[in-house]
Amino acid sequence: MKRFLSLLVVAILAGVMTLGAYKIFLETEPIVITKNETTPKTNVIPTAYNATNLSTVPTNIDFTVAAEKTVNAVVHVKQYGITKTPRNLMEYFRNGGATERRIQGAGSGVIITEDGYIVTNNHVIDGATDLEVTLNNNKSYKAEIIGTAPQSDIALIKINTDEKLSYIPFGNSNTAKIGEWVLAVGNPFNLTSTVTAGIISAKSRDLNEYDGNFQSFIQTDAAINPGNSGGALVNTRGELIGINTAITSQTGSYVGYAFAVPSNNARKIVEDILEFGDVQRAIIGIGSKPLNQETKSQYNISTSEGVLIASVEENSGAKKAGLKEGDVIKEIDGVKIRKFSDLTGYVNSKSPDDTIQVTITRNNQEFNVPVTLSKYVIQRYEIEDVGVEVANPPNGKYLEKFNIDHGVVISKALSSRMQRYNLEGLIISEIDGQKVKNVLQVKQIIESKYPEDDITISLIDRSGEKREFVFQN
Repeated sequence: MKRFLSLLVVAILAGVMTLGAYKIFLETEPIVITKNETTPKTNVIPTAYNATNLSTVPTNIDFTVAAEKTVNAVVHVKQYGITKTPRNLMEYFRNGGATERRIQGAGSGVIITEDGYIVTNNHVIDGATDLEVTLNNNKSYKAEIIGTAPQSDIALIKINTDEKLSYIPFGNSNTAKIGEWVLAVGNPFNLTSTVTAGIISAKSRDLNEYDGNFQSFIQTDAAINPGNSGGALVNTRGELIGINTAITSQTGSYVGYAFAVPSNNARKIVEDILEFGDVQRAIIGIGSKPLNQETKSQYNISTSEGVLIASVEENSGAKKAGLKEGDVIKEIDGVKIRKFSDLTGYVNSKSPDDTIQVTITRNNQEFNVPVTLSKYVIQRYEIEDVGVEVANPPNGKYLEKFNIDHGVVISKALSSRMQRYNLEGLIISEIDGQKVKNVLQVKQIIESKYPEDDITISLIDRSGEKREFVFQN
């Protein structure tokens, strides 16, 4: 027995020595990547989880055809600009004295014609003094800016070459479906010609519905990172269904949520720039309210999906077609409308004077109404004595955030003094005690005053509080 115990102890010691030698001399230390971020507390919620039946998962999905069709038509866009930065405090205080510094940014672009027209994001080329485009075959060209649409973050640029270039045809983003496989093609982190795969996670996604610039993005879980901006989102047939534009992330890198401008919207912008030099934006001419229990009860509505019309603009296509407050828009041209971003996403792909077929419910009965779209024109007025420019608020939903039904939005601070207060987007509700509903009323009130008169402005701040300011001349 003692002999057995001795042998056991020797065997254990030998094993420990062998394992220790392996750890010291042979094993490679693993690379550990840590993220300096706070992990949010997770709520434990009971979940009904059903394992996927593997026999129902498609096994014949092939991304190679789409990748081969598109990789040569996605380019690397480099922009160069000049910024002035003070080297020291003396330069800072000497009337703006500073040293010029050349800066460089990079993104992606999509060739859409064989003669060199390229669509990209406006933020990729914004502020550039020089643009350089590098193709997948490493040839580089100088590029010129043809036109931009900052509100939609789309830009059109062009390179000149004698060779016929590979390009990606526009697909129909309206027919793209949630769950459909897509590829994101671009140049993340300057890694040229990168292809990632994912699915369409959502459509008509509005990232900031109260900024007055209503968006309608395609959301995807295909990996998109800095440098992918302006690149292609394509379906498995190699058709362009989106221009990769943004990610939502706490780290600045991809965490599963990426967004693309739908191809129908991008194509319409490109066509407008080529034909008119700028974007011709179309509108129906309505204001809306959310469909909730309060509004459903107020208007005696049974449906829970659609766009509830809260107001109809004078002389608009909606007014001429007979649309009324309390109507609910359910479909446009057969496309289902569940929320306001569905409506704006579809209408933004149309042009002024186009006629669309609008399906509405009124008194719980369904009607089809043809509506001719009108051109969106921003009315602006400079209140020079105050130092701001005002514009009509774009939608009743914007005013609803501030719990008011009238006002104009501050679109720009004109003076350096006012620029310090970050006023853009705030609402002016009254001037000298008079309610204002549009720019024309603001103009009439201001121009009726004598130069030496004071101006009292009632402003709704970002918390919804009403504040009064007196501007003395």
